[in-house]
Amino acid sequence: MSPPHRSPTLPPTGSGEAHLSFKDLDRLLRPKAVAVIGASDDPVRIGGRPIAYMKARGFAGPLMPVNPNRATVQGLQAWPAIADLPVTPDAAIVAIPGEGAIQAVEDLGARGCGAAIVFTAGFAEVGPDGAAMQARLVAAARRHGMRLVGPNCLGLFNAALGYYPIFSASFEGGWPLPGAVGIASQSGAYGSHLFAAARDRGIGTPVLVTTGNEADTNLADIIGWMAESEEVSVIAAYAEGIKDGPRFIAALEAARAARKPVVMMKVGRSALGQAAAQSHTASIAGDDRVMDAILAEYGVHRARTTEELLDVCYVAQKRLYPAGNTLGVVTISGGAGVLMSDAAEAAGLPMPPMPQHAQDALRKLVPFASPLNPVDCTAQAFNDMSVIGSFAESMVTDGGYSSVIAFFTAWGGTPSMAPRLRAELKKVLDRHPDRLFVLSILASTERVREWEADGFLCIEDPSRAVIALAAMGRFGDAFSSMPPAPAPVPAVSLPATAPNEAEAKRILAEAGVPMVPEAACATAEEAVVVARRIGFPVVAKILSPDILHKSEIGGVILNIADEAALRDAHATLLSRAAERAPAARIDGVLVAKQVMGGVEMALGVVRDPVFGPVAMVGLGGVFIEVFKDVAFARCPVDPARAEAMIRSLKGFPLLDGARGRPKADVAALTKALVALSRFAAGAGPRLLSAEVNPLLVTPDGAFAADAVIEV
Repeated sequence: MSPPHRSPTLPPTGSGEAHLSFKDLDRLLRPKAVAVIGASDDPVRIGGRPIAYMKARGFAGPLMPVNPNRATVQGLQAWPAIADLPVTPDAAIVAIPGEGAIQAVEDLGARGCGAAIVFTAGFAEVGPDGAAMQARLVAAARRHGMRLVGPNCLGLFNAALGYYPIFSASFEGGWPLPGAVGIASQSGAYGSHLFAAARDRGIGTPVLVTTGNEADTNLADIIGWMAESEEVSVIAAYAEGIKDGPRFIAALEAARAARKPVVMMKVGRSALGQAAAQSHTASIAGDDRVMDAILAEYGVHRARTTEELLDVCYVAQKRLYPAGNTLGVVTISGGAGVLMSDAAEAAGLPMPPMPQHAQDALRKLVPFASPLNPVDCTAQAFNDMSVIGSFAESMVTDGGYSSVIAFFTAWGGTPSMAPRLRAELKKVLDRHPDRLFVLSILASTERVREWEADGFLCIEDPSRAVIALAAMGRFGDAFSSMPPAPAPVPAVSLPATAPNEAEAKRILAEAGVPMVPEAACATAEEAVVVARRIGFPVVAKILSPDILHKSEIGGVILNIADEAALRDAHATLLSRAAERAPAARIDGVLVAKQVMGGVEMALGVVRDPVFGPVAMVGLGGVFIEVFKDVAFARCPVDPARAEAMIRSLKGFPLLDGARGRPKADVAALTKALVALSRFAAGAGPRLLSAEVNPLLVTPDGAFAADAVIEV
């Protein structure tokens, strides 16, 4: 009997500890010996399928069934108990119910097993009692430094090893193909669906891991392991919710550093979808707009459909990720060219025109062609197939496009045309192996495989091809622009309770957020003195830590032009507060310079339950609630990301001089957003939220007119 292998003891905390290396999962995903607890002699039962699969696919190490009632299982010697195993397993499948599963994990840990894949259901996904059982399951594993996948998971596979601790029936339709796309899925059924759909599409998926309840190992751990693995070059992920934000970000950072694209389907956009995710895997769905921002930050492509996810993975297998991607289109159909142009604009993929000299040369070849981009070579190519080769070569050489789509519809599949077309286009591809070349053709699977064998990518729908190629450019942009490490953020001391507006502005001003000139006034005479100093017109606002939305009680008076009007305003505000918010604490009246002519913007930070403080910028005043034109990013943001957030807004033209307006000081707005984000990062978990709305952005600067801090 070999001595037990001991893993480092893990601290008894939640899943996905940030300090753990992703390589710690090697015993789970690259085991040399495997045990099956609850092994079945029936190859179609849950405890039998993994054995049947690993026998069929030639798993090389010891495969050890544990079943106290049988001497053999599927022709293999069986052992009555874990303690009787002749070899310490690196990984074990647990396929027995309830309390038995917990005891099995305890026994495996005592034996020195490195990891367990727990098929058993009935844990946190069913309610509080199941959650308590799940906590005991995790505690049993952690006492011995053992990692868990599940419970309530379908399993996983590493095809190169013939390692199939999984009970999916998908393999009855065929085994994984050789390739480089790894699948990480919180849903077992959907993960196996992705594998089967990829296989049927001809996409190789060497590794699949489904994580189930994620009591220990979570989706981020698997993405991180794939980022550092030799088996996987493209990562496809399905997520219902992310539990461990820092671990997830570490995984995306690892993938970006390894130049491995991540294509993610993150469900739960809707309230109904979020509720379903909670009941399915007890995941934390978080705010979907924050998730979009996190994925965009790391260049992750968020797929809307299974078809789109597979398209992007299919093209990504080429491992060509052009930064500053551009698209050239060669077509025999003007209509298809317009279709692709529309799709490219929607996807943000530039389609610059062909150079004039190249257009002139192509017109000499085909006088009635349209050589701009899309380049329409017309049906003339029927008569002289070399025309297509000349047009395609010019697009790559003269146009310099990183990506090319060739729309040849049924031509690409017909026996009379396809061989000659292939010959012409292969010459171009062979001369330019660094370009992405996608064919939009209608052809049989056999004919498509011939094109693919020549090195071409084939996507029937040209609009889908555009989306996939746009994703390659975003991957390239992310890989080529690794941001510097964020500058250290000083700690921020917050007051014991939520401050009033004046105090909130003072705190934020110290953090670098610019404020309008103002002062808190206990009496009308103090208000007059302040107004004389800062100059009329002024704004007067009720000052109270208990009244967050002052306009709702008439607590803001604008356009106060003289001293008499200010005295009246002071009295009016105190009267309205006493009448409409009698329980509120009143600290006086805030008198502020009224800034005229600026664009009203809103800045904010909120503490996301998964990712921590998140910065927001959008159109301010009431428009933020009406138009919801906002951008998000994790705190702290650097100046480049802050400016990119601002420029991404649909309302950015208001800042950029739309319809003859003077251009606002975007640099000052950027600086204010950076300052607020750094304040939030330094404030720690006691800061619930902070908001500056409106921030008035003029041609000469930015000035916060209102501020709220919640602690």
